[in-house]
Amino acid sequence: MSDGVEWALHSCLNLAWIGSGQAVTAARLAAYHELPPAYLNKQLQALARAGIVTSVSGPKGGFRLARALDRITLMDVVAAIEGPDEAFRCTEIRQQGPGAAAPESYAAECAIAGAMGRAELAWRRELMAQTLDDVRARAELQAPAAPERLRHWLAHL
Repeated sequence: MSDGVEWALHSCLNLAWIGSGQAVTAARLAAYHELPPAYLNKQLQALARAGIVTSVSGPKGGFRLARALDRITLMDVVAAIEGPDEAFRCTEIRQQGPGAAAPESYAAECAIAGAMGRAELAWRRELMAQTLDDVRARAELQAPAAPERLRHWLAHL
């Protein structure tokens, strides 16, 4: 998974802590975690295409959440950044080279592809079962001052 997933998840959480309706530029969101603004902007644009955030034009423009955190799963963010494709792609190398299996065995699913597919399904189900609101609640238990620290930092730029 790329760094963009982590950055996108933190950005969504930060947008929630900033408050509903307030837009924040990619540059300001990036500065809070000392990230490259152009790269974070690409992640935010991907979130906008997925309907997770909205992009607001104008002097008070930037990004804001498009829906409540309890309606955004971790899988929504991962798919927005990484795309919907499976992480593992079997290319049937068992059919190549001197170790190639007999053609009649190709009808059966590759054992490796099957194992990887089951693991990915479990991973995706877990990501779909967790919302950003679940993450927000855990983050606020771990660092109760984090939301206020973010708001204070943004107010004093």
